[in-house]
Amino acid sequence: MNKFLIGDFEGPLDLLLHLVKSSKMEISDIKLVDITEQYISYLKEMEEMNLDIASEYLVTASELIEMKSRYLLPKPSKEENSEYEMDPEEELKQRLLEYEKYKNSVNSFRDLESNRSNYYTKTPERRDNYTNEKLENNGEVTAYDLLEALKKLLERREYSKPLNTKITKKELSVRDRVIKIRNILKIYKSVEFTSLFEEFTKEYVVVTFLSILEMAKNNEIVLKQDSNFDTIILERVD
Repeated sequence: MNKFLIGDFEGPLDLLLHLVKSSKMEISDIKLVDITEQYISYLKEMEEMNLDIASEYLVTASELIEMKSRYLLPKPSKEENSEYEMDPEEELKQRLLEYEKYKNSVNSFRDLESNRSNYYTKTPERRDNYTNEKLENNGEVTAYDLLEALKKLLERREYSKPLNTKITKKELSVRDRVIKIRNILKIYKSVEFTSLFEEFTKEYVVVTFLSILEMAKNNEIVLKQDSNFDTIILERVD
């Protein structure tokens, strides 16, 4: 008998997945009749050892038996079966495949969390805490400067609070937003970075930010800042 106990599994699907792997089979190759018999046999061994079995395992056992009975019944002809009904065996395979993906993703996140604990992140500090000299950047603005400016803008707007969402018929796109910013710069040769954020929905903020980066990348605009932490200006390139 296996040394595994019910408590070693996270639920019925975890036990079923273990039985499949123990049989050295792929999920796509399992047989409903065989896996059901293995599952029921496993629960019976637990009962013989006088171990408590969680009700969810018993519920799954009844579902497997019901699926097995449907699988063994004669299949109606296509003419008789006007409503589509998934094959019980395929239904079980689909459930196991989805659970396997979920379990693998959870394990990946656990690994990432474990690896993250090996790093220490220092809290950002202002440069002028260590120097009296005003840092001149000669008008050069990096993506990090834009992010810092956006962060401050959102903090002022209390962006961290839950936002009231509204349903719109048309989704925002970077392409459409770029066109609108171009039109603004046709009227005003230069504008403040923060003035382009007329709305504060998550979608609008993200699309606007990406649009600005795209225009800067394509040399449509120049980003200027007199000194560190000053207002960032967008200026069109003629």
